[in-house]
Amino acid sequence: MVVAADASGDDTGTFELSEAEDASTADAGEDEGDVAADYIEELLDICDLDGDIDIEVTDGRAYISVNASGESNLRVLSQPDTVAALQELTRLAVQTSTGEFSRLILDVGGSRERRQRELEKLVDEAVATLDGGATAAALEPMSSYERKLVHDIAAERGLTSESEGEGRDRHTVLSRG
Repeated sequence: MVVAADASGDDTGTFELSEAEDASTADAGEDEGDVAADYIEELLDICDLDGDIDIEVTDGRAYISVNASGESNLRVLSQPDTVAALQELTRLAVQTSTGEFSRLILDVGGSRERRQRELEKLVDEAVATLDGGATAAALEPMSSYERKLVHDIAAERGLTSESEGEGRDRHTVLSRG
């Protein structure tokens, strides 16, 4: 099953893919991953940074991970704002090459896992706000992917979550059922 999204990444409905369409989506994700990996590899070479690139395609979305073993200078690219900017540049490179909108997710040096932990802390702080008597707790604006992670974390903690706002101001609001 695929969830259709509008340009802001908001769910607009669901529909079933045929096996042929599902295979086509997987192939597109692999092509997207290959283009993205080539782009990132060239960037690493230009910057003289060490890193190994892994590609994973899940539900038609390419996940690109850049990691290095031991002491590495890769950490200069693993700051959240830098990873977000690199992800957007990589998406543009993929879109230019394939002609298709890219939803790839980039992880540099474990940045995705660190962001997951940060989002868990934000949800825990929202829980404390709700425990203090608030009826709702609004989180900072974030990407559609991060909002999806927050929705998942909130559900695990028995909270209700909704995305509100438009464009770059879109954020998640948590409440108790």
